[in-house]
Amino acid sequence: MSHRIVSLIASATEIVCGLGFEDELVGRSHECDFPSSVSRLPTCSTSKVEVDAVSRAIDDQVRTIVSEGLSVYRVDPDLLNRLAPTVVITQTQCEVCAVSLKDVEKAVCELVTSQPAIVSLEPMSLTDVWEDIRKVASALGDPRRGDDLVTRLRDRLQGIRARTESVRTRPSIACIEWIDPLMSAANWMPELVSCAGGANLFGESGKHSVYFEFEKLAATDPDVIALLPCGFDIERTCREMPPLVNHPGWPQLAAVRNGRVFVTDGNQYFNRPGPRVVESAEILAEILHPGLFDCGHRGTGWKRWEK
Repeated sequence: MSHRIVSLIASATEIVCGLGFEDELVGRSHECDFPSSVSRLPTCSTSKVEVDAVSRAIDDQVRTIVSEGLSVYRVDPDLLNRLAPTVVITQTQCEVCAVSLKDVEKAVCELVTSQPAIVSLEPMSLTDVWEDIRKVASALGDPRRGDDLVTRLRDRLQGIRARTESVRTRPSIACIEWIDPLMSAANWMPELVSCAGGANLFGESGKHSVYFEFEKLAATDPDVIALLPCGFDIERTCREMPPLVNHPGWPQLAAVRNGRVFVTDGNQYFNRPGPRVVESAEILAEILHPGLFDCGHRGTGWKRWEK
C-alpha cells in the first residue's frame, strides 16, 4: 500500500527517506532540505519569525510569540488539502523547532478532506529518536524497516563508543545551542558527547535546553567549546559570534587560549533528531579526539573558530 506523506519536520523527512519511503513524500516544511532531492516538493509551512535578524532579536521574537500561546510557524491548509496526504508527520517536543501538533490538527480539522493520520514525534533522548523511527515505519506499514534502520544506526554509534572507551582523557566540553542569549544543548546531546569520548558540562539528557550566563561558562572553563546554534550553518554561526567573543572574559577561557573552540553546522546535524545523529557523534569525536577520528566532516560539518 502506498502513502501520500507530508513531513513538517526536517528530521522526520530524513527518517522517511532513511526508511526508503522518499518516493511517497508529497509535501514538506520550509526547513526540510535533506536529502537535497526533497527540494522538489511543495512547501507547506512558513515561519512567523524574521530569521535574518540577529540572534538576540530572533530569541526575543520567539519568546513573544510563544508567550502569547502561538506557534512560531504557519501551516498552509489549502495546500495540505490539495496534496491530499494520507499521513502527516509533526512533533510535540519543541514548538520552536517544528510545526506544532495543534497547528497541524487545526489545519486538518478545518480543511483537509483526506483525513490523514497524524504522526506526532517527541524526541527528548536517543531512545526517543529510535522509537520515533519505529513509529514512522509502523505508521507507513513496514515496522521491519524501522527495526533495521535503528539497528544500523545504533551499531554505528557503538562503533564510535568502542573506539573512545580506551582514551586516557575525556575532554570537558560545553555545547552551546544558542549564542545570544547563551543556551546549553540538552536532549540527546549529552549522550552523543559521551559516545564521542567527552565529558559534557551543560545540559541534561532527556531534558530541554536551558539558558545560562557567561559566568557559568567561565567557572567551568571547558577544555572544548562547540557552537551548534539551532537553525544556523557554519557561516551564519560565525556571523553571530560577536556577542560571545567580545565578552571581556572570553580571552581567558582555556578553550580559547588553546584553540579548541569549534563552530559546527547545528542546522544540518545536532538539532535534527533523525538518522544523522550518527554523523553528529562523528563530528564531536573529530573535535574531541582529532588524533583518533577523521570521518571527513571537517570543513562541512565543523571548523575551528578563528578570529
